[in-house]
Amino acid sequence: MFNAIARWLYKLAGWKLVGPVPTVPKAIWVLAPHMTNWDFPVGLGGRATTRIWIQYLAKKELFTWYAGWLFRILGGKPVDRSRSNNLVDAMADVLNQNEYLHVCILPEGTRSDVERLKTGFYYIALKANVPLILTGFDYPRKTIFLSDPVYVTGNYEEDMRPIYEFFSQLQGKKKTWLKRYEQTGLIS
Repeated sequence: MFNAIARWLYKLAGWKLVGPVPTVPKAIWVLAPHMTNWDFPVGLGGRATTRIWIQYLAKKELFTWYAGWLFRILGGKPVDRSRSNNLVDAMADVLNQNEYLHVCILPEGTRSDVERLKTGFYYIALKANVPLILTGFDYPRKTIFLSDPVYVTGNYEEDMRPIYEFFSQLQGKKKTWLKRYEQTGLIS
């Protein structure tokens, strides 16, 4: 019922999903840019439109006594960003132990401007041998763009180039990591 309402509201607001909906049993969904609190409801509508149960990682501060239950019901998993814990190994293990699991990660880690992407998503995909599904929010066109599954090889710079290219095609505001790439062609 929730997904039907989310799909209806998503379409009513004028949003659409463009790109292939993946048929792989496991994947890391890499979502960018993360610019506004509206990303969450738009993302829920996009997720409902794919008809894939995609869980997500979010900062533990969102999982308060009054709202944590809602974020958990919606597929959220809290992450403690203040501690140095081995999230990459833990997530790779979880992916390896499940036959079907889709997890969304926001590699910018914040709505604020960032100089570079966090790399955990890359190393989780590499260790678990699962593809990345690039997921781009394009607010001017009210479109969420999806990529074909992207498999990483361990050659970081070579693997990241198509990822940067995918996000460069989106319209709207861009953060420093992407502006720098567009100006210099360098992966940071």
